[in-house]
Amino acid sequence: MIEFRPLELADKELVQRYTLGSRRQNCDLSFANLYSWRFYYHTQIAEWRNFLLFRFLVNENQLAYMMPLGEGPLKPVVEAMMEDARLQGVPFKMTGVCASTRAELESEFPERFDFQLDRDYFDYIYLRSDLTTLSGKRFQPKRNHINRFKTVCPDYQYLPLTPEWVPECLRLEKDWCEAKEDGEEQMLQDECRSMTTALQHMEELDIEGGVLRVDGRIVAFTYGAPINSETFDTCVEKADTRVEGAYAMINYEFANHISPQFTYLNREEDLGLEGLRRSKLSYQPFRLLEKYIVTLI
Repeated sequence: MIEFRPLELADKELVQRYTLGSRRQNCDLSFANLYSWRFYYHTQIAEWRNFLLFRFLVNENQLAYMMPLGEGPLKPVVEAMMEDARLQGVPFKMTGVCASTRAELESEFPERFDFQLDRDYFDYIYLRSDLTTLSGKRFQPKRNHINRFKTVCPDYQYLPLTPEWVPECLRLEKDWCEAKEDGEEQMLQDECRSMTTALQHMEELDIEGGVLRVDGRIVAFTYGAPINSETFDTCVEKADTRVEGAYAMINYEFANHISPQFTYLNREEDLGLEGLRRSKLSYQPFRLLEKYIVTLI
């Protein structure tokens, strides 16, 4: 029997023992994400036979699991998760299953699972070298945005995100939310709660970030944390939309300032939001990390 328990801040070392050495690039595996969104998903973890397991509460009343992380025979672990779902009285369901892990499941459980692509939750994976240079014709629009920003704000500063800047970043987030259209209130409140939690625990969560300051005020900020040893997760990017080019500039500066060990930047999903999808595609992703919802046939 698997003994799940709520995820705690003290679990970072345990979780990263499995994630940092993994080749999986899902943004869901960033400990900063797992911890800052635990209020929303009621995230639980368990260790079982050298695997790390995750269990979530989705849509308030539906349990879902993540593909287990670890080394060893996969089949008994998935079977134990299926038994856990049975004991909970719910259908077995996994979310965020990528193509490579789908192949593992199909090999161990032929014709047992149904796989449904979840396009709104595909992760956008970029080469860090692309975002640091923005070279070539395909990035000309981004270079134009940056040049306009430099023209309008020639004395801007890019600074590392440190605790002293957090209150002003949260004020910018509040202003950004108030400028959004109606209909997204709950989503924005949840995002703000996650962001506040992450920024209150920057050091514990291994968060790296940066701010753009113009005329003594922050006009953009961003932050993220490692997924594995070569992939960095950009969790949040916010800018004052009245400052032309601020988004392009914070993206460019941050890519140039994070640790050089990271080859890939995961800029997360678009949630099916049309404007966000256009923006993420405009940065020419190296690939889209497909994700499936998996259920029993």
